[in-house]
Amino acid sequence: MVVKLNSFTFFGMQVIKVDIEIDIQTKVPEFEIVGLASQSVKESCRRIETAIQNSGFHFPGKRIIVNLAPAGIKKNGTFFDFPIALGILSERYEMENLDKIAFVGELSLNGELRKIPGGLLIAIYAKKMGFDTIMCPEENGKEMSIVDGIDVIPIRTLKEAIEHLCKIKQKTPINTFNFKEIITKIEEDENVDMNEVCGQFIARKGIEVACAGGHNILLIGPPGTGKTMLAKRIPSILPPLSIEESLETTMLYSISGMIEPDNPLILKRPFRSPHHTASDVSIIGGGKFPKPGEVSLSHNGVLYLDEFQLFRSNVLQVLRQPLEDGKVSISRAEGMVEFPARFMLVASMNPSYKSSDVDRWDPEEIKSVLKKISTPLLDRIDMHLAVSKVDLKDINYENRGESSKQIKERIIKARNIQLERFKKYNIFTNAEMSHKLVSKFCELKKGAKDLLEAIMQKYSLSIRSYEKILKISRTIADLTSAEIIEETHITEALRYRCLDKILSNF
Repeated sequence: MVVKLNSFTFFGMQVIKVDIEIDIQTKVPEFEIVGLASQSVKESCRRIETAIQNSGFHFPGKRIIVNLAPAGIKKNGTFFDFPIALGILSERYEMENLDKIAFVGELSLNGELRKIPGGLLIAIYAKKMGFDTIMCPEENGKEMSIVDGIDVIPIRTLKEAIEHLCKIKQKTPINTFNFKEIITKIEEDENVDMNEVCGQFIARKGIEVACAGGHNILLIGPPGTGKTMLAKRIPSILPPLSIEESLETTMLYSISGMIEPDNPLILKRPFRSPHHTASDVSIIGGGKFPKPGEVSLSHNGVLYLDEFQLFRSNVLQVLRQPLEDGKVSISRAEGMVEFPARFMLVASMNPSYKSSDVDRWDPEEIKSVLKKISTPLLDRIDMHLAVSKVDLKDINYENRGESSKQIKERIIKARNIQLERFKKYNIFTNAEMSHKLVSKFCELKKGAKDLLEAIMQKYSLSIRSYEKILKISRTIADLTSAEIIEETHITEALRYRCLDKILSNF
């Protein structure tokens, strides 16, 4: 007797349908899994046998051969415990429509179903394959119910699954999530607000410009000036996630097994802050069976690198591809996978070992620090913001600056202008403009053009610096709803490029 069930596994973000064929014969007792199964899959034999027995069922003393098809694809993970156990028990218990239901789940030794990673991706792919029902661990239930058009039946134990399939005690599918209703109920984090930052008016305004245009930032200043405090408040002024962005981000966290059962949907922009001792694999992603790294977990959010110059050179080099392409490509013998990685890079560093203030930086000392960061990587950072020591007169808690809510309103308005401008070009922010688009959309008034040419000649700036100044100026103009870039916009943009003079001779 051959029983066939449907399950899934994945490689990177690619979901693979796996047909589980189980043959049970009255021969010498044997239990074997074939079909290019990894070690983690082969180890499931004893786990499945014990789970069946501890659930109160009889494990047949026969030859059991399990084939995972297609046999040419490497199978990894613990997704198949649940369907294999059901297939074995189908010899004794009459279960209907097993071939029309998708099954995924890991079994514990007492027969309980444990959470699996990648539940959301599996549910999306199951729907595309035409399945109308999927049975999964209870902890994955809410996550999978995000997908509309497929019945998700959460199962706590193997016994509960048998009772449902034999129509003894049936389970009710989980209600589908209502995206619009959930997103409108998001509460802002009141513990993180820009009005808590004392002084730093130029840095605050620079961060507003960066968030409005999607520009990468390098915060430079002595210790204790508020660089980390400013960085941690950036998500509070970024526009809210759209439904598409929320799904993209949730899928990446789902693959990584980082979804909370009670909060299955990522509703706020991620903020990731890896330590400077992090490896290149943890930052970019990878492993034998590739998983997302910090750059992908920051997708649609912020990647904050504190003490930027202390990160190892190979770690900083791997940032170049995602900063340029908005994605990560990882090649392995089994194939190549891609993870999205469109994030805002925020880095901070102390330019002086003497902890001197901004106005007393030693150019040679700054150059020695910048040598630890490659020039191509620095070229991909649009804005360099000087964060100086706070004057005592600015430490006034009664006279705080604007709140995150007020700043966010201006940023959303500027982002909407950019979405309308770039709707034909498949980009979303000014920072993503190509050379051709810079020429088209960065129109300068006569005074602004003369000023920029004079600055270029005085400091011998590169064409890349010229274009970055134009992009930043375009964002500043958008914040004031100006059609043409004016002299004041250029002047303000130059204020946010404090390393240009140093880098021009670097």
